[in-house]
Amino acid sequence: MSAARGHHIEIKQGTDRIRVHHNGVPLADSRRPLLLFETGCPVRYYLPPEDVRTDLLTSSDTHTVCPFKGTASYWSLPDGPKDIGWAYPEPHADVAQIKDHFCFYDVELD
Repeated sequence: MSAARGHHIEIKQGTDRIRVHHNGVPLADSRRPLLLFETGCPVRYYLPPEDVRTDLLTSSDTHTVCPFKGTASYWSLPDGPKDIGWAYPEPHADVAQIKDHFCFYDVELD
């Protein structure tokens, strides 16, 4: 749990099936998502790298800095959208659980 000046982050272990597809191609399928609840943001699902088709993704040059989570590295599809997902290789201690887990903009819940 993290809080700063009214900002709150909470991470919970989920059990719902989370799937990520692009043009019918499965990119991730997990029943072990971490649910990240953050002030002012929608719930985000962070998926273990073992449940992500990392062989289909390439590291992008994009990086963003979140004062609460750390520096995010982005991933793209070689012939598809740029920066389709991101991960925190070295997150801040308060959110260490999300280390190397992948998050995508569009997910499908089962």
